[in-house]
Amino acid sequence: MAAEKIFLIGMMGAGKSYWTKKIANWIKSAGYDLDDLIEMTEEKTITEIFEEEGEPHFRKLEAKILRWFKEKKKFVLATGGGTPCFHENMDWMKKEGVVIWLDESVEVLVERLLAEKAHRPLIANLSATEITNFIQQKLEERHTYYQQATYRLSSAAITEAGLKKLILKHAS
Repeated sequence: MAAEKIFLIGMMGAGKSYWTKKIANWIKSAGYDLDDLIEMTEEKTITEIFEEEGEPHFRKLEAKILRWFKEKKKFVLATGGGTPCFHENMDWMKKEGVVIWLDESVEVLVERLLAEKAHRPLIANLSATEITNFIQQKLEERHTYYQQATYRLSSAAITEAGLKKLILKHAS
């Protein structure tokens, strides 16, 4: 299987959006952010969707927009942190392409999220300690799904060299 369709999963703050741009450049393809596509389609922010219509509605939209990628031949997609956990999304992504779990440490996630929490509806009103607890709880809940990824890169391996090595494994 060529690494034509790459899905990046992991917790918020793991670097999915950052690495999507880099990988798309390496493989000369389009890079997308699922949350950005949802916001464009709905003409609302993720925060507004959560507040106005709730998480179940958001998760349905997310699954619907994720499946638009069935027709695309080559891309890199940064998914939302919860994407693999709903509507058989993980099974679908694995069938369609390569799923890479960016498994960043809780400490790094908290540090990154504190700097951008205003843009994160699930943690916007939490203290540093509450964010740490939230991340640990979400990781526990999502671990069953995340561990199904084709590959798992932990903190030290989430590098340009580490990602290029995985992608080359699947080069045509």
